[in-house]
Amino acid sequence: MDLKVILISLLLGVFCYCNPQKEGNECISANAKHCGECIQAGAKCGWCEQEDFLKQGEALSTRCDEVESLKERGCNDSQIQNPIGKKSIITNKPPEEITQIQPQKLRLNLRSGQPQSFDLKFKRAEDYPIDLYYLMDLSYSMKDDLENVKNLGTSLMLEMKKITSDFHIGFGSFVEKTVMPYISTTPSKLLNPCTGDQNCTSPFSYKNVLSLTSDGNMFNSLVGKQQISGNLDSPEGGFDAIMQVAVCGKEIGWRNVTRLLVFSTDAGFHFAGDGKLGGIVLPNDGKCHLEDNVYTMSHYYDYPSIAHLVQKLSDNNIQTIFAVTEEFQPVYQELKNLIPKSAVGTLSANSSNVINLIIDAYNSLSSEVILDNSKLPEGVEIEYKSQCKNGVVNDKDDGRKCSNISIGDEVNFNITVTSKGCPNDGKSETIKIKPLGFTEEVEIILNFICDCQCQNNDVVKKSEKCSLNGTFECGACRCFEGRVGRNCECSSNDMATDDMDQTCRKDNSTDICSNNGECVCGTCECKKRPNPEERYSGQFCECDNFNCDRSGNKLCGGNGRCVCRECICDPMWSGRACDCSLDNSTCLATNKQICNGRGRCECGVCKCTDPKFQGPTCETCPTCPGVCAEHKLCVQCRAFGTGEKMKTCKEENKLPQPNDYPYPVMHCKERDANDCWFYYTYAVNDTEREVHLPAEPCSFSDCPSGPDIIPIVAGVVAGIVLIGLALLLIWKLLMIIHDRREFAKGKNVEDSVDFFGNAMHSEHSWTFSGE
Repeated sequence: MDLKVILISLLLGVFCYCNPQKEGNECISANAKHCGECIQAGAKCGWCEQEDFLKQGEALSTRCDEVESLKERGCNDSQIQNPIGKKSIITNKPPEEITQIQPQKLRLNLRSGQPQSFDLKFKRAEDYPIDLYYLMDLSYSMKDDLENVKNLGTSLMLEMKKITSDFHIGFGSFVEKTVMPYISTTPSKLLNPCTGDQNCTSPFSYKNVLSLTSDGNMFNSLVGKQQISGNLDSPEGGFDAIMQVAVCGKEIGWRNVTRLLVFSTDAGFHFAGDGKLGGIVLPNDGKCHLEDNVYTMSHYYDYPSIAHLVQKLSDNNIQTIFAVTEEFQPVYQELKNLIPKSAVGTLSANSSNVINLIIDAYNSLSSEVILDNSKLPEGVEIEYKSQCKNGVVNDKDDGRKCSNISIGDEVNFNITVTSKGCPNDGKSETIKIKPLGFTEEVEIILNFICDCQCQNNDVVKKSEKCSLNGTFECGACRCFEGRVGRNCECSSNDMATDDMDQTCRKDNSTDICSNNGECVCGTCECKKRPNPEERYSGQFCECDNFNCDRSGNKLCGGNGRCVCRECICDPMWSGRACDCSLDNSTCLATNKQICNGRGRCECGVCKCTDPKFQGPTCETCPTCPGVCAEHKLCVQCRAFGTGEKMKTCKEENKLPQPNDYPYPVMHCKERDANDCWFYYTYAVNDTEREVHLPAEPCSFSDCPSGPDIIPIVAGVVAGIVLIGLALLLIWKLLMIIHDRREFAKGKNVEDSVDFFGNAMHSEHSWTFSGE
């Protein structure tokens, strides 16, 4: 590839990246062929059914646009299809009927992209019925615990009576799957898995010992007959038991009330995948398999997964209390975090604190409400916002719940449901919202608005307007399969013919539809731009709404519409780019004249015709004499009888008027012939200009006075004396410096003579002695 071509391509790429196309609205992008498709494109989309709405060259899909845009394009408001969703409450029982949630049933008509909201109230009821099922590990390590649980029934009944007058209790037990390596399958161990002289019952997976009952004595009696069993490994098969308790509602006897499951153990648990150790590979099916109150399929189905358990517990509104020993607290705390509406309590070594543990856990669970919903249809979304006690507001993930709720407290949830498109071909769907751990729920019927009203009313099949080849609905033809054209007048097989293409060429040019569209059934159908707000139109797609003159980087200056490449200006605007304002208010001078009478107003700006004047309103005249100076002579004449016009000013009837006067009042200060200052004001009223003088226009202080000779002479004399003294002092200082230098030179000569004289004398003496 040529290097120049590569560089141009790169530059174009950079330009496109730096100047992205304006994103259009979703209505135009949907390319809707009928009203139903249009309203599903978005909440702001409307369909214009006005028959004469489309301009030449515009495609059928341009009937679909944002409602405001349709109005701007000339569609009558009454001709716009824009259905609105709504809500209606079907059932709303009062709290007196022992209901904790309101409303209980409602209907939502959903328009695509248009949210529908409703309020849900939850009020914790007093004396609400409770079912409690006690599920206990009966492996050998729980022997001491069983003795304490045998008397649990009546004691727990007495405590729960303080909370509710309607309390049922049940009991079940579990050990492990009855296959190797979980238990020993030798015949003797199958009869008695315990060692020594311990008398234990045969191992089992799960037993429903006592279905839910209000008889606490029966609980004590049946539990008192239970025996400990045994197994080989440490983790137990408790998940198998929990699954059966959750799904066997009829056998367990669950009522439509608050459901509590107490799971008591001193060991860990097996979960999905562990069954492979015993050759069990089939996943748990989540169904009830109780025969004579015994789980019979433990050897056939694997343990359930945690997610599977969570789903079944939630579906059946069961709140779980894990009563476990301190050793396994961390394990079950992690499990609690995965199971909504569950609690963990520390079980003493012999389960002596089990009643207090259950009461505390129940209070903790019942003081929190968490909303959950059933599976949503594809394309449907739901959002929660909660208003809890003490003004606490939660949204997003926390919007589903409220805490610290006491009996009688009321909390509110605002729930918003939104759909995208028409799920399930527009068929009604039902979803349910309920507080976890409670059996009450809200049933919501979802009806999807998929079609317009005009598609059901005034529909004409095989309409003459559609050449008998389509249905006339919503102001346009909906052609039968194989037919095309605005009036379905052509067959899709006969579209591309030379005769038809010829009618799509302007002035016999070679370009079909000006290269801005395609020829459909002999008529130009203009193509769409990357920016859906930009459109081609016209018989040959020769017009557009984006190639008009610009001003201030705005199409038609932002003051008009671009129609077929020409600007149609808004009122009070003109010009090719609608950048010329017809508003003259910006040209008014301070004297309320247009451009001060010295120019003309063009596009809201003054064009001064007098070359001496300038400024935004032609009020500035740099070369004109000042107002004060121009009136000076006349004021002198009339006020003081002086000045150059003293003989002629009385003959003049009016003051000379200046041509430029930018302010309504001016304070003037001028000198007269005697060099005195005088003052006056120049004012302009609605009819004439006036000069106003003060009572005493000139005073002594305003006139110049002669010089004071004595201070001047004294100052000059004093200056001369001071200068003379200064010169004498300087001369004296120079003489002192000179004398000191001379003295210093003489002393140095004397010292030199003394030194050489002494030196010669000493040498002479030495020489003499030597001889």
